[in-house]
Amino acid sequence: MTERHIVAMGGGQQADDPIFPFLFDLTGASKPKVLYVPTATGDADRGVIHFYRRFPAHSFEPSDLALFERTVDDIRGLVMSQDVVLVQGGNTANMLAVWRVHDVDAVLREAWEAGVVMAGGSAGANCWFEASTTDAFLLGRADPLPDGLGFVAGSFCPHYDSEPARQPEYRRLVGEGVLPEGVACDDLAVAHVVGTEIAEFLTSSDDAGAYRVTADGEGGATQTPLSVRRLAAAS
Repeated sequence: MTERHIVAMGGGQQADDPIFPFLFDLTGASKPKVLYVPTATGDADRGVIHFYRRFPAHSFEPSDLALFERTVDDIRGLVMSQDVVLVQGGNTANMLAVWRVHDVDAVLREAWEAGVVMAGGSAGANCWFEASTTDAFLLGRADPLPDGLGFVAGSFCPHYDSEPARQPEYRRLVGEGVLPEGVACDDLAVAHVVGTEIAEFLTSSDDAGAYRVTADGEGGATQTPLSVRRLAAAS
């Protein structure tokens, strides 16, 4: 079976973060084909411009997929030809809904199963799991979203250390059985999924962590720190 990878980032990663060399090394390509999917921001022009600046043509083969003013007829052909699909953060709920209208959800699954590396932060990490927490319905909240693509079992919570609502709400939602048990990543922490299982957690900061959150059987939840491998700064 083709090796499958998902790189789910907790948020806050910049273009010089060492997670990106790690991500591109997974492809084995000397000049990776990287598809940027900015659906979660409504295909905001600013994000697209930043993407092309951060991943220039002399080192990558960059492209983007717009769905609000769609110009790509053969979405499947575009996605299947990539080494990496990089999903922008933003509104997870809106993104998933738009993907399903355009059958992008099915295409992404096919591409992942064929070995295209899936990656992204925040909404771009939430989407690969069965469920997640999201501020899609109101900024500042951490509402349950049991509506992910389900490539990975369980739930995911990004921004665990940087958004005040995330930690208490995720623990409550898991403890009450609203969300399945899962993992949480601080900003700058990353879950690397190989196949359908998390192989390791990575970080570019000594202060960023990852946690497994499980129900305690009494309506609450237990939070367990996980081993995180520190990545060296990108050269």
